Amino acid sequence: MVQQAVRQLRLIDRWIADEERREAERRKGEEMRPTPPDWLIQYGLNRANVDAVHTGDCGTAAKTGRCRPATRQQAIDALRQQVPPCVHCRPDTALGILD
Repeated sequence: MVQQAVRQLRLIDRWIADEERREAERRKGEEMRPTPPDWLIQYGLNRANVDAVHTGDCGTAAKTGRCRPATRQQAIDALRQQVPPCVHCRPDTALGILD
């Protein structure tokens, strides 16, 4: 009975160590992840046309797979050149551009 208890404790200790290792790896991965861009510009299928401007955390932009990071000034310039703002994240409002 003592041997079984010792065996169970070893299993629990191993499980705890594995969980601590996984948590440390998860934290390290989060720390190493680059910061997301503040602004995104969505390009058309031909990569020449600009389709929309998004905020960096827009879920719609993430789904398209056709966005590239942009600076604040690039986002403002695109909106001033009549590139439509995303209707979900409203980058024009976030940038202080009101029609």
